[in-house]
Amino acid sequence: MPDSLPPDADLYHLMAGPEGAIGIQLLGRIDHRVAARLLKRLLADITSRDPRQVTFDLNRVTYFDDFGVLVLSELRDRLHADQVPVRIVQPPPKVAEILAMTHFDQPERCAALVPKGSGNLVLRLGDAALKMADNLRFLVSFLGSVALCSIQVVRHPRKLRLGDTIVLMQKTGVDAIPIVGMISFLLGLIMAFVSSLQLEQFGASVYVARLVALAMVSELGPIMTAIIVAGRSGSAFAAEIGTMKISEEVDALFTMGFSPTLFLVIPRMAAAMLVVPLLTLFSDFFAIMGGMVISVSMLDLTVSTYVDQTIKALSLFEFFWGLAKSVVFAALIAWIGCLRGFEVRGGSAEVGNAATSAVVSGIFLIILFDSIFAVIRSYW
Repeated sequence: MPDSLPPDADLYHLMAGPEGAIGIQLLGRIDHRVAARLLKRLLADITSRDPRQVTFDLNRVTYFDDFGVLVLSELRDRLHADQVPVRIVQPPPKVAEILAMTHFDQPERCAALVPKGSGNLVLRLGDAALKMADNLRFLVSFLGSVALCSIQVVRHPRKLRLGDTIVLMQKTGVDAIPIVGMISFLLGLIMAFVSSLQLEQFGASVYVARLVALAMVSELGPIMTAIIVAGRSGSAFAAEIGTMKISEEVDALFTMGFSPTLFLVIPRMAAAMLVVPLLTLFSDFFAIMGGMVISVSMLDLTVSTYVDQTIKALSLFEFFWGLAKSVVFAALIAWIGCLRGFEVRGGSAEVGNAATSAVVSGIFLIILFDSIFAVIRSYW
């Protein structure tokens, strides 16, 4: 049997005080069932009395939820608009906890969202330009902070949080070996199979080994590894720092005199720059193994012939060129992941957006800088 709703007289008591002050004592359950009716009655009573001060006594509230917060917020905003001071007194512990969780004392943090409309075109362009300028300012500021902290760590290596760096190296590198190895092995299989279909027509099957080795070591190995790391670790960096940001742990670090960049960003960048080149080597090795499986099983090449052709195709320049690219990609992934984490504002939904943005931005930067590397190599 559903609970019956209380009559209006049982929702609150209104008491008139001296000098235009009124006190309102809320009663019983303040929830979704009575919120609309209570708000309507209180607005009518308060408006008719033209008060100079309003005090809400919550001592006799037995249940309070988000709808109760909405009722008090709406009344407070209406009274503040008329420059009438509002006080909340004697909230039970549970009610006080809910008010604190919803930041009731900070009206600017629980203000209603402004609906997006077509608006004025010039106004929207100006707003977009200001946001872009603010983002650019933060990006330059963050880049400068990372550069200064990096120089500081190079000059004083003990400032690097070695324990955190080792843990991050495990998460970024060791834990990624299975997925990097499997994808690279399959990529080597595919490359060898597709190339063999063409080279076999000209009796040049032996060059499959050279093609797989060159493509993986100088181009595909660093890129594939970087994309996998961006999906795993770049998003994780953004989510971790974003969660710390909304829980005000980053502000606490700053208040205690720690540099958030030195504390959070530098260990992640160092870990990524150390392990991603090693992951790239694993990727190259597994891709070559994948190419060998196709060459031996389908092209009748021997293992020694395949290895010999691979060694002849590779040079030290190709080897170090691929490693140099992987170091740059690692720095970009860690940097953009941390940047997106520090940009988080608002609630937990923004953490997911930051993680997604870190992956997309990371992959874009990887492709962009790989193009720059290609241009540099063409003029080498």
